Amino acid sequence: MARKTLFITGASTGIGEATARAVVDQGWNVGLFARSEDKLEQLADELGDHALALPGDATDLQSQTDAVHKLAQHFGSVDAAYANAGTGLSAAGTDAGDAEEWHQMIQLNILGLLWTTKAAMPHLQETKGHLLMTGSAAGRVHIKGSVYGASKWFVHGYGGNVAEEMREFGGRCTVIAPGMVDTPFFDEAKPDKLQPEDVAQSVVFALEADPRMNVQEVFLMPTQ
Repeated sequence: MARKTLFITGASTGIGEATARAVVDQGWNVGLFARSEDKLEQLADELGDHALALPGDATDLQSQTDAVHKLAQHFGSVDAAYANAGTGLSAAGTDAGDAEEWHQMIQLNILGLLWTTKAAMPHLQETKGHLLMTGSAAGRVHIKGSVYGASKWFVHGYGGNVAEEMREFGGRCTVIAPGMVDTPFFDEAKPDKLQPEDVAQSVVFALEADPRMNVQEVFLMPTQ
């Protein structure tokens, strides 16, 4: 059986890296997209012939479009795409928030996700493929003044809308919504929280579900 191919943004560290490792183990090819070219090349070398490093900027539509096209040419198709790249804020709330930091976050958390969707959709239509997005527990509750949380509310709302759009051609869309994960997203380690591998397992679960079923959201929280 031919290997399917997954495109991942934010693939150089954390959830993206763990997902790349998990899906290759599961029998997929993977396209690794991020700005950190050195980290991508190292990860691609570790994963071998089933991985392709695709350095680029998730906030640039053309960069993502070119990367997905290159991935399709290399492996023959793109069967799934994971809009995982995202960032947080150093200043919480509205009054204390930094307007420039908001702008940068929205460029990645919202527009970057839209660009992944736009770049991948023609390929996913051909393969009746699967789009995944990294949402957050912060996108399912109200947190005092949280602009970051609001950006994740967008992911959850848009993910549901895209699921309805993709249903028309037999495609699927899943929002992966973790609580706190021990990743480089935080300055200090969070060893008692979710690990990137936990989130990667959720991605694999959604990807490998029977085609008759769309796992529309996976919501996972640490027990501590």
